Amino acid sequence: MEHSVEGFSGFVEFAAHFQKRQSIQYVLFDFDGTLSLVREGWPEVMLPMFVEMLPHREDDTEESVRKMLLDDIMKLNGKQTIYQMIQLAERIKERGGTPKDPLWYKHEYLRRLDLRIQNRKDAILSGEIKQDDYVVHGARHLLEVLTEKGLPVYLASGTDEPFVKEEARILGLDHFFKGHIYGALDDYKSFSKKMVIERIIRENNIPGESLMSFGDGYVEIENTKEVGGLAIAVATDEANNGSGNIDAWKRNRLAGVGADVVIPDYRDIDALLPRLTDSPAF
Repeated sequence: MEHSVEGFSGFVEFAAHFQKRQSIQYVLFDFDGTLSLVREGWPEVMLPMFVEMLPHREDDTEESVRKMLLDDIMKLNGKQTIYQMIQLAERIKERGGTPKDPLWYKHEYLRRLDLRIQNRKDAILSGEIKQDDYVVHGARHLLEVLTEKGLPVYLASGTDEPFVKEEARILGLDHFFKGHIYGALDDYKSFSKKMVIERIIRENNIPGESLMSFGDGYVEIENTKEVGGLAIAVATDEANNGSGNIDAWKRNRLAGVGADVVIPDYRDIDALLPRLTDSPAF
């Protein structure tokens, strides 16, 4: 699935509908998988928990159950974590079980995930490993370039807001966003990426086509396209940071919801930015 485009060193795929923008004024980022790899491997925590919680049927096979639940999980990737837990509760109910409150499942998942990633956070904070080992390849450079050009950057994540802010700080990325870091809330209806996008457009009085977003989940891609923005899909190979390989599942999912461009990481960002807009800043 290699797409070599002249002037780029790695994989870049422009959709047939891609159109260069006259102006980009604001930039929105997802967090996990798009900027941060601190939570890399999270499905390996969520999936076994779902398998454990699901009432089993006589005709189940381990493979069929895992496939069904993994599809449920990945189709909701990018939305707030609570939606995956709501889906789990629905699966439990349809099998005759009595589910707990989805918020209980969310907190239990976060407890298990924290056991997996706490040592990573500690190692970064102690200097034992470099921050950029857990920053998507080239992302820091992109944020520096956008800041130098005076473009405001926002962050909107389906991960709970306190964790997003903490992990952005640990990775040394928080200062780029100047307070514009938004994440999931227990009162999940009070936050969505769509709300953040609408807020950027409303508060700054810009047309939707002047918004550019980077994300590895379908939600930010879909929401950006809904307002006419430019959506860059980052189909990161999270387990092999800097490999330049794309995650084919992500690529297919994100292209399917209208991504304008697909990249594996930010290795070609200096060549890519001028191809996206006629703005003299680029």
